[in-house]
Amino acid sequence: MKFKIFLALCFGAILSITSQEISDTSFGKGLINFTTKDSSFSIKFAPRFQMRYISSWDHDGDQYGAAEQNFIIRRARLKFDGFAYSPKLKYKIELGLSNRDLSGANQFNRNTPRYILDAVLMWHFAKNWELWAGQTKLPGNVERVVSSGNLQLIDRSLLNSRFTLDRDIGLQLRHKFYLGENFLIREKVALSQGEGRNVTEGNEGGLQYTARLELLPFGAFKSKGDYSASDLKREPKPKLSLTFTYDLNTDAVRERSVLGDYMFRSDGSLYETDQTTVFVDAMYKHNGFSFMGEYAKRTADAPVAIDIDGITPTGDIVLTGNALNLQAGYLFKSNYEVAGRFTTLEYEAVTNALPVKQYTLGFNKFIHGHKLKVQSDISYTSVDGNDDNITFRMGFDFHF
Repeated sequence: MKFKIFLALCFGAILSITSQEISDTSFGKGLINFTTKDSSFSIKFAPRFQMRYISSWDHDGDQYGAAEQNFIIRRARLKFDGFAYSPKLKYKIELGLSNRDLSGANQFNRNTPRYILDAVLMWHFAKNWELWAGQTKLPGNVERVVSSGNLQLIDRSLLNSRFTLDRDIGLQLRHKFYLGENFLIREKVALSQGEGRNVTEGNEGGLQYTARLELLPFGAFKSKGDYSASDLKREPKPKLSLTFTYDLNTDAVRERSVLGDYMFRSDGSLYETDQTTVFVDAMYKHNGFSFMGEYAKRTADAPVAIDIDGITPTGDIVLTGNALNLQAGYLFKSNYEVAGRFTTLEYEAVTNALPVKQYTLGFNKFIHGHKLKVQSDISYTSVDGNDDNITFRMGFDFHF
């Protein structure tokens, strides 16, 4: 009820603002795009949603079983951004309304829906320097920092689902500079709570430290294209981004750094262990062709959770191992795109998880870039070299 009242107030405020003058915004640039006459603040309101159809067949050793079919609203979000007081002080608020966005209620967030995705202030306090404070994505793997609205395939890869850093609450410091005329270097460091988004009950483990280095030897991509999949801008000259990320989550209490289940012991306390995650990423675009590659590796000081007696395993295990994800696509001048992806997962023996390989072929039609598009893909997944699953997905994105 409180959230509905909040939304009503937000919409009322927006309508009150926009009734003062006609907005010159256009489709794909936000439903509302407003700046006050004295330039003391601005606001852009950009709702979006994604609908998906999924059909999946599991292999039972002899043949494929009956298909499981599902229609879902994969994401439905309200995004607000702009500046306040000064153009050097920007903000971003993003709220999630879909089931996947709201799920994850537990005792550490007072068993409430997790509406807030992003709530962050970004202060451009000096030339080429920014300080971020609040909840937002950590500077992790390239696939994760690409918005879910700008993906090349229906959804992110298995590498991302198992090893991503996702979102957390804390501080980030960002800097960039050029070596010579074109070689762009960006550095990003973060200090965060280490337990993921919307935690309200304090820091249960240690803190999380993240550092990301981005090397762009041929200069910046058009329209931040290294943070958007597919070469919609058809880069006239080759553009390349090479990135390296190191993350240390000290005394982590969840099975996948800031994600996964909490690791409880028999007395109700939490098992803690340091977890380290490393990413090496690449993004390349030129004349409609795009390539993205990722390598991820997670280790833990003591991946098997031990009970208070110091001997007995609790059954919880940190998901350690490595993954490789390679994907490429070509955008035709008709704005149709064909794309492919290959993903491998290799887990450490202690996890008892089997290796996975997945092959995906996708087809896209961009009607208005990523803001209005139709996508489909089909994936073949094998576990430990055996036939396992075929999944077909189709859907559309609609972004004001």
